[in-house]
Amino acid sequence: MRLTALFTTATLILTLAAGGALGAGDKAKKQAEIRKATQMSLERFYKAGSKLRSEVAKAPGYAVFTTFGLSFVVGGAGGSGVVHDKKTKKDTFMDMAQASAGLQAGIAENETLIVFKSQKAVEEFTNKGWEFGGGGAIQAGVAGKSIGAGSGENMIADALYYTLTKNGLQAGGAVAGTKFWKSKELN
Repeated sequence: MRLTALFTTATLILTLAAGGALGAGDKAKKQAEIRKATQMSLERFYKAGSKLRSEVAKAPGYAVFTTFGLSFVVGGAGGSGVVHDKKTKKDTFMDMAQASAGLQAGIAENETLIVFKSQKAVEEFTNKGWEFGGGGAIQAGVAGKSIGAGSGENMIADALYYTLTKNGLQAGGAVAGTKFWKSKELN
């Protein structure tokens, strides 16, 4: 129950911090920024893992998110990204939030790549979003280069989930909840 309350509080704070509704010009500008960040993130992932380029090429779809977070015992992170469905050739803009509690400390900007293994996984993620929990790691990043035990892959719900720390330092272990959903402002 505490994790749910923590998650709800973090989501509310991140939503308020994001500001009000975007205008039409702002919407197109923000979409272009997210697409550019996605391409830059993909290149960093490809450099970090040689097999990732072929996995993304074979996959029915993928998602890339950039997140910013802060933690000290309790933590929160939020960000945005895009899901690319290769079947429909459509991009869906999404938001994410994470709340955590445990023995942890850090501040970081992370990039997340989700490589879907089935069309059903792409569609479920895009239409329903995802919620899941996590563990812990030690990870550091400076100037877009990630090092540490936290980088790598995790298998979740018919997808591979990769994380790189772009800038910052995170350490510890925690119970975390992460939620992804369609952006009402960008779709």
